[in-house]
Amino acid sequence: MLRICLHRSHLRRPFLQKYPVVGARRGYQTEARPPRPAIPYGPGIAPPLKGIKILDLTRVLAGPTATMLLADLGADVIKVEEVTRGDDTRSWLPPSAPTVSTAPSASAHLPPESAYFLAVNRNKRSVTVNFKTPEGLEIVKKLVERADILVENFVSGKLASMGLGWEDCRKINERLIYASITGYGQTGPYREAAGYDVIIEGEAGLMHITGEPDRPPCKVGVAATDIATGLYAHGAIMAALLSRAQTGKGVWIDCNLFETQIAGLANIASNYLISGQEASRHGTAHPSIVPYQVFPCKDGFLMIGAGNNKQFKILAEKVLEKPGIASDPKFSTNDARVKHRTELVGIITDELMQRDRDHWLERFTGLGVPFGPINNIKQTFEHPQAVARQVTVEVDHPRSGKIKLVAPAVSYNGKKMPVRLPPPWLSEHTTEVMEELGYTAEEISGLRERSII
Repeated sequence: MLRICLHRSHLRRPFLQKYPVVGARRGYQTEARPPRPAIPYGPGIAPPLKGIKILDLTRVLAGPTATMLLADLGADVIKVEEVTRGDDTRSWLPPSAPTVSTAPSASAHLPPESAYFLAVNRNKRSVTVNFKTPEGLEIVKKLVERADILVENFVSGKLASMGLGWEDCRKINERLIYASITGYGQTGPYREAAGYDVIIEGEAGLMHITGEPDRPPCKVGVAATDIATGLYAHGAIMAALLSRAQTGKGVWIDCNLFETQIAGLANIASNYLISGQEASRHGTAHPSIVPYQVFPCKDGFLMIGAGNNKQFKILAEKVLEKPGIASDPKFSTNDARVKHRTELVGIITDELMQRDRDHWLERFTGLGVPFGPINNIKQTFEHPQAVARQVTVEVDHPRSGKIKLVAPAVSYNGKKMPVRLPPPWLSEHTTEVMEELGYTAEEISGLRERSII
């Protein structure tokens, strides 16, 4: 069994020299010890959301992230998609997974499974319904009647205009938890505006503080605002389930990218609200700590974070072998280092550029100065900690064969929740779910012929 120790002295132990691997260079100890066993997959706990039914009317990233996290905890997530195209991200390829010769014949007309869609749709069932038609709307209403949770990310007011808004659905099911994920929220002058991660990054302050100081603003490398919104929505839905257990009534959750991103400004927001201090771009550097940024070396980059005077002294004396800079009044305190940032960064850069990255990784190891390489994605997945923690999981997809996905990030009692279902191909579970709703084979066939399902 995996045992996690949170004592401070255990947080930065390196991997053993006995087992040399790329990235094995952090910490205070160097004695050899055998690696811990890999983290097994569930059930570490009984699936806490087993029996909870979720009607998923979301697409792209924020909403699907929220519903995937709930599905990981055991919820039955029925993803309702557009009949011919499905979730927008199904067409966002390349890259895509290969299509195997044993793929179901019913899926032969579909394009390959896009890597983007596969990323955030595990443990779900796919149903296609055209609910712009009366018959399709009736199907969705039957799903609403049986659901515990509905999650949607339509523009504010759109579903209400179709008879599927909060007020409409609560009349069908008063216990329903109805989670709306939008760009700007359900009220205010921007309530009907579409929300896109990159737009919100700019409009809600994140892009202003991202990038090098002498270059234009830069977006984050992934849709971080979408992902954060999905996490907020997931937490809100869990809270609503606890509330319903006490009151017996559902709730309307208003979650949006704009407020999520503002909340995510953290200390930058607080600096402005408390003192009026405006933030600016610092690249990888910290506005209040020096040195605390990425530095180039001969063949790559390192992130170095000397957050206090003791760490800076070790950096100067034992890593750079320049003891004089630690005692120089211009650099002996953090205040002084911030004032003389440019000069100090130049000194450190000049020294690091003399040797390659592996030399410096070895030099830093075991001294207690926070540091790390800037890894590419391949190096990230080959990182010894990533391997030890099993950050990927292999699943058997009916159209693509064995594929790898990023595993759930949380362990319970030393085990990760299992992937019960691979990401579904478009309409994979339509017949199954329609039968659960009481439709006969003849009725299902007729609905298919008219492209309602």
